[in-house]
Formats: sequence, C-alpha cells, structure tokens
Amino acid sequence: MAEKELRIHNKSDKPDNIAEKEAKIFQECEELENELPRFLRSFFLYLKGNVLPMSRLAYLHDIRFFCNYLIHETDLTEAEIPRQITLEEFRCIKAADINIYLDYCRKYKVETEKNIYVYENNNKTLARKKSSVSVMFKQLYREQLLTENITDGFDPIRVPKAGEREIKALQDDEVMIMLDAVTNGTGLTEHQRAYWQKTKKRDKAVLILFLTYGLRLSELQQLNISSFNFSRGEFKIYRKRGKESIMPLNESATAVLEDYLLHERPAEDTLTPENRDALFLSLQGRRLTDRQIRELVKKYTSIALHTTQTAGYSPHKLRATAATSLIGRGNSIYDVAALLDHEQVTTTQLYARHKQNVKRDLVKDMEWEKERTEK
Repeated sequence: MAEKELRIHNKSDKPDNIAEKEAKIFQECEELENELPRFLRSFFLYLKGNVLPMSRLAYLHDIRFFCNYLIHETDLTEAEIPRQITLEEFRCIKAADINIYLDYCRKYKVETEKNIYVYENNNKTLARKKSSVSVMFKQLYREQLLTENITDGFDPIRVPKAGEREIKALQDDEVMIMLDAVTNGTGLTEHQRAYWQKTKKRDKAVLILFLTYGLRLSELQQLNISSFNFSRGEFKIYRKRGKESIMPLNESATAVLEDYLLHERPAEDTLTPENRDALFLSLQGRRLTDRQIRELVKKYTSIALHTTQTAGYSPHKLRATAATSLIGRGNSIYDVAALLDHEQVTTTQLYARHKQNVKRDLVKDMEWEKERTEK
C-alpha cells in the first residue's frame, strides 16, 4: 500500500512551512504512540498537553527504547513488540529494574548482520531518559493504574548545574576573522572557495543574523522572505511554544539581507512553489536544512578558531556569542534575556559571568616587572 502524502490546510497565522513542520512532528508522535502499549494513553495525553512538540517526540522515542529494552534485555515481559507489553508486566517492574536500565543506557551495543555499534550516552542524555520513564511511571500512578510510585527509588544522575558549564563562544577578534572569511574567502580551501563564490552573500547573512539576534537554529531555518518588512525595519520569528516575536532590523542585518536577496538568491520563477518563500536556499534551490546550516557555521567558525571543520562551533555557540557580546557591551541582562527569549533570567546570567578575556583585562595594568625596569 502506497504511503499517504501529508497535506496541510493551514488556516492559522503561521507560515505554511512552520505549520507543516509541526504537523510532521505531530504525525510522528502519533506513529510512535501506536507502537506502544495502549494503557499508556493517559501518559500520551499528558505529554501532548504539557511539553513542547520536540520534547514530546523525544520522550516517546525514549519510551519505545525502554520497551524494547524490556523485550530484548530482560525477562520482565513475554512481549515480542512494545505494543504487546501488558499493564500487569509493568506492575512487576521495580525501582531496581529502572536503575539497571539506566546503567545499561550509559553504554550499550547494537548488532546488525554486518556491524556491531556501540552507543555511549553522557549524563545529560541519561538524565532525559530517566526523566522520560519517571514521568511515565508517575502518570500511571496518578491514574491509579499502578499501586505505588516507584520513581522515589530511582538512583540520581548528577548533571552539572548550569553555572558549572563551560560556555563556549567566539571572542570579538574571532568574530572578525570569521566575517573576513565569509566576506573575502580568507582561509578557505580551493574546493571551499568554489562553493563560496556562489553562496558567500547567503552565508554572510546567515552568520550576521545568528550573531546579531542570537537566533536558535530552528528560528533561522524557518525564516521566509515574507517574514521581513524592510519598510518598517523588522522581521517576525516563531519561538518555542509557537510564540511570535517581532525583531528590529539594524543597518548591518538589512544590508547583508538585501545584498543576498538582490544579487545572489535565485529568482522566484526558477523555484518550486514550496521553496519560493524560503529565505535561505541551497544551490539546488531548496530551503536549507538544519544540517546544512550547522555545517555552514562549523566551516566558518573553524577558520576563526584555527581548527578543523569538525571542531568548529555549532549555531548554538553563535547564540552564546551574541549573548556574551551584548552583555560585554554593557547591556542589561534583562534586555538580553528578552532578545534571546530566555524564560529565566538566570540563564542569561551565565553569560554575564562569562566575560571574555576578564582575567587578561584584570592583569593588564599590573605589570610589576615592566614598571620596575622602567624606573
């Protein structure tokens, strides 16, 4: 039977590309739910109403993984597929079983006919997997499908607090090296320069938007030409939970965008209908994917950092660069939090603590030996 095509009838104010992406996530969530036991319906409803679509999708993937673990790695179920697992079997699961599962998740292997793949997860991923099963078991307990809340016995997984994280961001001089690379081709290989000649205006506009507004990758990837109102000097983005946000255009952003639109972006009549409104296009005339944008950013940041392209920075680190640069210029952390859409100002405070070259600035005027020899 041929796979049915997903068609969107968008009656909302959202652009079609954003409505279509949300619909695809919704469809994928429903497909995962159909693979899982039916007694989890209350858990599915909880996720649908309380977490972001991408978080909901991640939780469902985690639960499917957990169910497959029960089937293939334990004797806790006689099921052959996740959907066949019974509520009675879930009632026999103890906190100790979950702790063994979480230890398994640290490092496990998957064998295929040709290869053996070893997967290793960090504490952040383990914490999410623990959260997924915790929420599921708590919801089953609230619905009185389980007689006890076994989550109290789950072993803790220590994830570094936000303040303990090393915040990686470009310094101002590295930003200038990166912008010189995208403007003049400095530091690019001969192979890279061949592509750069065709995409340099697009690439520069991408980097400037990341650096100026601290956009999330999804926010930039979803931008359309219709998102921009140049006469009013503003553009619209869609944040988490579908929030709309109007961003003001400054002179630099306006200049690079107009240069790209006027002198490099393909004419609309050469594009397919679904790509005509997309702002950033590939050489094939299709909307840039998340992966293509990541590779673009890694390429130019690696030049600024004098490292390999694989060690270049991600778009999220350009978001961190925007935050640290804004705060370093004396802007209020509350204003920066509003620009970056931080739900908690404590997130923005992390960047306030991370002032580039702070140690160097502190000792700059403490040249004791230099002063001694000059006397």
